Amino acid sequence: MTTTTSTKASDTMDDEKWLQRRYYGGDLPAEAERALHAVGLCWEDDEAAEAHIKHALALAPDHLATHYGAYKFYYYRRRLNDCVPHVEAWVKEGIKRNNLPQDWRQVTPSHANFNDFDGDPRLFLFAMRALGWLFAKMRRFDEGRELLNKVAELDPRDHMGARGLIAIIDSHGEEEDDQGTKESLPAARA
Repeated sequence: MTTTTSTKASDTMDDEKWLQRRYYGGDLPAEAERALHAVGLCWEDDEAAEAHIKHALALAPDHLATHYGAYKFYYYRRRLNDCVPHVEAWVKEGIKRNNLPQDWRQVTPSHANFNDFDGDPRLFLFAMRALGWLFAKMRRFDEGRELLNKVAELDPRDHMGARGLIAIIDSHGEEEDDQGTKESLPAARA
């Protein structure tokens, strides 16, 4: 019994230490980062985990880390509509950080070094790919394909894998099988 008590106290101390860690840099408020970490401690409790996500968003509504945390939370719970505003926030931030045209459709390879797989150009491509695939998962194929085609245009070496996602949409998204029923997209990893 002493071991159990000691282990529980140790677990509590380890949890507290884990909650206090700083991974997201100095611009994310510590309390918001703590809320994001707390999601992991109560992942199986949807209501508690979502409360931590909402708390993090309230503390840092414009930070990429809070939007990323919210996206992952909702995506893994298959609440895809709830993901959209968070991924759209990444796209907007990618546009801002790269000084790109406000309409992503007008972005060309001359606007940034999209071949550089580090930094802000990658953020923009990643956000666009995530939104395109999210739309595909939601069966909004035309929107998803349009976003992924833009990623493919900006990333000619296909580091982001947009061409493979487009192929999945084209082969599974809209085609009917021999019985005339639509095939669904395979489970996606985001």
